Amino acid sequence: RHELFRAPARISYLKSQYKRQNLYDEHIQKIADSFKNGDHVEERSENERVIIIVNDELGRVIIPSIFKLRQVISIYIYDTDKERNKEWIEKFTKIKAVTVELDELIIRIQTDHKIQKILQEPLCIDFFTVDSNLSQSADNVNGQFLFFQLLIECLLQIKPTNVDTSELIKICQNEYEGNELELSNLCDFKRSYSSDKALWWYTRQSFFYKVLNAILFTENIHMIFLFRSFISDIQHELKKYQTHHPVRVYREQIISSDELNTLKKYLGQFISINSFFSTTTNYQQAVSFLDVFNNSENFEPILFEIYADPDIVVAKPFGDISEYLGESRILFMLGSIFHLNSIKRNENNQIWIIQMTLCSENEPDLKQILMHTKQNERKL
Repeated sequence: RHELFRAPARISYLKSQYKRQNLYDEHIQKIADSFKNGDHVEERSENERVIIIVNDELGRVIIPSIFKLRQVISIYIYDTDKERNKEWIEKFTKIKAVTVELDELIIRIQTDHKIQKILQEPLCIDFFTVDSNLSQSADNVNGQFLFFQLLIECLLQIKPTNVDTSELIKICQNEYEGNELELSNLCDFKRSYSSDKALWWYTRQSFFYKVLNAILFTENIHMIFLFRSFISDIQHELKKYQTHHPVRVYREQIISSDELNTLKKYLGQFISINSFFSTTTNYQQAVSFLDVFNNSENFEPILFEIYADPDIVVAKPFGDISEYLGESRILFMLGSIFHLNSIKRNENNQIWIIQMTLCSENEPDLKQILMHTKQNERKL
């Protein structure tokens, strides 16, 4: 399993109380030492993301120690003197802004977070190869690919029960205990959900979208089992909104250099995206999000460029969900399979362009092994 994952960001606000305390230097050094010793950022999971807000004095000590950490995605200087920060911050690309007004800081963080969320939305990929020369065992790689394809197909054939839905809601209520907004959303969901509102719920920024994406990423089979009826509802709605003509769509993303190298390794092979895959028909919009990305060590901006023909769709539709989001969006069913055509870098903007074509289960290289695997599964 190759996971391209970005967890929700946490905000850490560090400030020195030097105007009120005589222990300013000791206070600064204590916090700086704790960062260097891994007591704060480094102890977090590599998948977790942290936004740091700090003033000038504390920033000068702490930032050199943490700015290269993968967990730190953004740093903001919140200080009373904007001019004195200009000289030293230029060498730290993760410093997004220096502000003196709280409202300005909040607006900037909200804007940047929205862009960051789009760029680093969780994405999980499996590969299928017909190239036996690849160093990693082809059987192992293909086994992971086939497992997820069959898992979703089998779960969607199992009829849902009210007991499953009640268990799912109870789990979500426990997860969001104390979060009044999400608990209110859960009450609305329990009271008013219907199968024709699946996409409406998925496109809202609520527990439904967050939990579903998280369990698909972690491949939590029990939770996917509980979600199966809602996944089926989304599938049926995507069929309803299925486009009737070929489309070329785009998806902006930030991935690590290692992840990019893995994609290059499987050039010419097949990939399965094991989540619902949101794209746009607007090339300029996709590129504009990547334009604000500051080059960071070990990370690369990429743009998926996908050609999708509805005539090849069998079980995994892709639909136009623009009416739910107020912008041009095409959503692909989870488990959609693509052929990895090319990976090239645009020399003008340094964005990696990854060209793919939507495939179906009837693709010659896939059809035989999928049928064989299904037959073996039925014998068990």
